[in-house]
Amino acid sequence: MAILDSLVIFLVSLLLGTVGIYAGVRLVADRDVGYGNAAFTALLGAVAWGIVSFFVGFIPVLGALLALVVWIGVINLRYPGGWITAAGIGFVAWLVVFVVVYLLATLGLITPDALGVPGI
Repeated sequence: MAILDSLVIFLVSLLLGTVGIYAGVRLVADRDVGYGNAAFTALLGAVAWGIVSFFVGFIPVLGALLALVVWIGVINLRYPGGWITAAGIGFVAWLVVFVVVYLLATLGLITPDALGVPGI
């Protein structure tokens, strides 16, 4: 049963991360990139965040900051516009996912975790 729970959490988290990144790209970069690209970016960003957090996450402030920079770097590599645009996409993605997760957690449907968007 634990494997099924983990799979469901992963899929819901990836879906939320995808929606957040898709919304960020649409609002900040004003591009229609498709949900597949947003899902791939969310997955790559989560993997990059996880790897950096594993190696330097124990360092207060610096570990989380470095992981955030790497996550924004993944967005920067995947979408045009540079670092400022990537940071804007990341902020909008975080905000969208935060609101959705808050609403779903308030209803008791999920716990406040989201893979693909850090800090939620």
